[in-house]
Amino acid sequence: MLLAIDIGNSDITLGLFTGSQIVVRWRLGTDFHRRIDEYAASLLSLLTHRKIATDQIGGAVIGSVVPALTPVFDELCRSYFAIEPLIVRADVKTEVRILLDYPFAVGADRIANAVGGHHLYSGPLIIIDAGTALTFDVVSKEGDYVGGAIAPGIAIGAKALTSRTAMLPQVELIRPPQAIGRNTVAAIQSGILFGYAGLVEGIVARIQNELADKAKVIATGGEAYLLAAATTVIDVVNRNLTLIGMRVIYEMNRKA
Repeated sequence: MLLAIDIGNSDITLGLFTGSQIVVRWRLGTDFHRRIDEYAASLLSLLTHRKIATDQIGGAVIGSVVPALTPVFDELCRSYFAIEPLIVRADVKTEVRILLDYPFAVGADRIANAVGGHHLYSGPLIIIDAGTALTFDVVSKEGDYVGGAIAPGIAIGAKALTSRTAMLPQVELIRPPQAIGRNTVAAIQSGILFGYAGLVEGIVARIQNELADKAKVIATGGEAYLLAAATTVIDVVNRNLTLIGMRVIYEMNRKA
């Protein structure tokens, strides 16, 4: 089995693969203060619950946008699974050219999304990752990662609104019945959800106008389904896209 570890700013998503199939997916909260043994205890407990022995894991791949936690999970893989993990970054083999001004500044999640997207859907693609940040990644028909856009994520936008106002409450991020809110909660939900849907539609339209061929739009990340329900510009939702891209990168480098 291959263990894929996607370390994000809010969540750590773990996936176990048998061949090309993901068999289980877990999420842990990102905590900068947890030690290696504490993360290991959580992971080992999850494996035990699924009756998976540590010696069944034969490889590991880590994609991280939290530099402080990269060595934590690197050491975890070495100490608890006797595995040297592959760390996803711009200098590993991906078969995707990163055509940006500063390729080494690109996050591992965006590299994995580009690889996973091209592997599954060819191209051209616009990949929307609705997580802590709301990112738009553009992959050409040839599989080149040509750039994109970054905006604050939905949860960050909602938190900023309620934390900087005296009378607006925190609300559950669900689709309201209509755009015209009849109370404060519904009005906030409308402003956040339909506002972000408009943001997505606007950026996707601008990107499509800059491309020679119409791109398929793929959404991933924790808020992907919420966004997809509020707009028609998203063609496919695949919440495992980042993990799949990491698996593909691992296989490429194992064969290298």
